[in-house]
Amino acid sequence: MLFVHNMDCLVWKSRFQTAYALYIFFILSFSITQGVNILVVPIDGSHWVNMRILIEELTPRGHNITVLYASPSLYIKEKPDLNKYIVVEMQRNASENTSAEVIQNFVKNALEALQNGYDSYAFLNEIMSFLWNCHIWTREFIVAIFENKHLLRQLETAHFDLVLTDPAFPTGSIVAYYLKLPVVYNVRWVTTGEAHFLTAPSPLSYVPTHGLKLSDKMNFLQRTQNVCQNLVQSLIANIVFQALYNDLCYHYLGPDTDIETVLLRADVWLMRVDFIFEFPRPTMPNIVYIGGFQCKPSKPLPLEFEEFVQSSGDHGIIVMSLGTIVSSLPMHITMQIAEAFAQVPQKVIWRYDGNIPPNIGNNTLLAKWIPQNDLLGHPKTRAFIAHGGTNGVYEAIYHGVPVVGMPLLFDQFDNLLRLEIRGAAKVINVATMRSTDLLQALNEVIHNTSYRENMQKLSALHRDQPETPMERAIFWIEYVARHKGAAHLRSESYQLPWYIYYCVDVMIFLLSLFLIVIALTVLLLKKLCNISWIKKQKIH
Repeated sequence: MLFVHNMDCLVWKSRFQTAYALYIFFILSFSITQGVNILVVPIDGSHWVNMRILIEELTPRGHNITVLYASPSLYIKEKPDLNKYIVVEMQRNASENTSAEVIQNFVKNALEALQNGYDSYAFLNEIMSFLWNCHIWTREFIVAIFENKHLLRQLETAHFDLVLTDPAFPTGSIVAYYLKLPVVYNVRWVTTGEAHFLTAPSPLSYVPTHGLKLSDKMNFLQRTQNVCQNLVQSLIANIVFQALYNDLCYHYLGPDTDIETVLLRADVWLMRVDFIFEFPRPTMPNIVYIGGFQCKPSKPLPLEFEEFVQSSGDHGIIVMSLGTIVSSLPMHITMQIAEAFAQVPQKVIWRYDGNIPPNIGNNTLLAKWIPQNDLLGHPKTRAFIAHGGTNGVYEAIYHGVPVVGMPLLFDQFDNLLRLEIRGAAKVINVATMRSTDLLQALNEVIHNTSYRENMQKLSALHRDQPETPMERAIFWIEYVARHKGAAHLRSESYQLPWYIYYCVDVMIFLLSLFLIVIALTVLLLKKLCNISWIKKQKIH
């Protein structure tokens, strides 16, 4: 009888534990997956590619996504079956070029200037002019939003739970501030430059400023250059770019606001960085690192690509892509590349959308679109020729494929430098490149096994995480939504004036005290000396 009674107790205990576990699972699942309303304010181009990947992961989890963007757009396309869209129509004169034409002209002019070096005045002038025009357009976009009272009412009555935005241009940050909503950044750059420099301490003794192609090991002259470059960039950011937006902040958000305060208000920064790639540096508790979040295991290739890849035999294939914005290069450069490809034993798959070069080899397949991730994950891929954009770099790291770098613009030079320092890439100047330069670089990267070995080490380190970068990104977006923000993770430094942040007032006070003590000491000694001299005079 006692045995039966014990058995009954064990059965009921087991049932209770099972029911309790199911209850806890239900509660946790409900708290995690309950749908929230998210306003997404993206940036066009490759930045939209990153944001779209996050949206595609959030939508199946029951979240309601509304995308606010300007039309015309190059890459943002509506998918009404998945998300809602709010489109702000921007006026364009008939005489103005389309966005695609503007970008192509910019790339052409930048490549011509790059022949004099990436740090030449002509090249830097092209970059600054392009960025200036982008900021002018962004300013017009912000004005169009805030002058549209119907749109503002629509945003206010939609009852969004948070704003997900890319702060390289501050439209989403300003809209979120106006709506008083929590903010999550999908970020690598902010309006004033590299995101770390705005939100985290950045000692210039070992944190290199972007654009200098320096590592975290700098000699005295390099540190001097680093400090000077950082000062110049800070002045440009404060005098030029911030000035474009500060008056908008004053006008639409209130007299006590400026663009830096608005940008720093974000609750969580999803930083598209992994420290196997980035140099170590100080960070903050609300910065979450999701470098390579877009990477995933490769899928089987479409039939036409698979047949071409298999035809390569033991030599394998080379994959080439210059990213989202640059679909083709000037013909004289394209022909140099085609000439080099015709001389390698590998088959080449080249993402290219332009006039076909007359010297293209039989071993080269040109395609307007390629399944880049799946090609990089194919066992026959021997090398990846890339421009150094963040997405392509991390996909190469994820799949362990060595890189031949052809940096063109912006941070691509620094990105490829980081790979080159780690022995996983060979970088060449595309503007002055001859076919022999590319051929030599390919042979070195493919036949010198150290490049692949070093990249595979990076791949192993990148994959060795308790959770995937995408899981981490989704968790923190939902975390901010659940808790209506994450102010407890945000440093209050963004509300401090610069002289308080750097304790200039404290140093002046301490220096004043020191000088007062010195002055009093000198006066006291002088007084004592006078007294002693008077006594001596009386004795004599």
